[in-house]
Amino acid sequence: MLAKRVAMIATRVPLSVVIITRDVAAQIVSCLKSAAFADEIVVVDSGSEDDTVALALANGARVVSRHWEGFGKQKQYAVAQAQNDWVLCLDSDERVTDELRASILATLSLPEFKAYKMARRNRFMGRYLRHGEGYPDWSLRLFHRGHASWSDDTVHERVETLDSVGILKGDLLHESEQGIADYLYKQNGYTTIQARDLHQSGARADVAQLLLSPLVRFIKFYVLRRGFLDGVPGLIHILIGCFNTFSKYAKLIEHNKGT
Repeated sequence: MLAKRVAMIATRVPLSVVIITRDVAAQIVSCLKSAAFADEIVVVDSGSEDDTVALALANGARVVSRHWEGFGKQKQYAVAQAQNDWVLCLDSDERVTDELRASILATLSLPEFKAYKMARRNRFMGRYLRHGEGYPDWSLRLFHRGHASWSDDTVHERVETLDSVGILKGDLLHESEQGIADYLYKQNGYTTIQARDLHQSGARADVAQLLLSPLVRFIKFYVLRRGFLDGVPGLIHILIGCFNTFSKYAKLIEHNKGT
């Protein structure tokens, strides 16, 4: 059994981990340590003024500098910098668990698919959510770059592929907030970008969408997907999510009235 396992590891396809960064010195080391099993780690940094770059280099990453062009384009650029075709894309506030690492290594010994998704567990108010929007939060992050790529979306980017997608065992841990104030600040920025992009694409919003979209989101994730089982953190998480939906369409209406 041991000989077979050693042979599988020896013959697995090489893997590159790619990460985009800016001023994430407080998070980057934990992320890099969880990804140390990869054959290569590439960090694409967009002008960090803290110790992000120095810490990345000290922990074995290859660092490339590039100006910021939005999440989607930045991540696709990072994929292009990798030396290997198989890439695992991480954010600086994400951690690969031991079970997920083992699943990735086993999968790469004989890949059945060209892209794989994994469950992401979001940390909120000091605990990892287990229901609603917080989990499993399926994320496609491991793929052969000849068969998948990141969308060009400025925010809420996604990996796109025409191939079937496999499922990995184990969770990707997401340290998604550093306090409510920080979380709200980030969400406000995201909804501003979303509204601007929607406006530029010609999208419109009305009062019905403004009122019903948050309600549908609440019912879907808090009721049907049992977000209520996560207690107060689960309630606050979904209420902020519903407000984000409201804010996005409110800002879109504001943009459209200004044209």
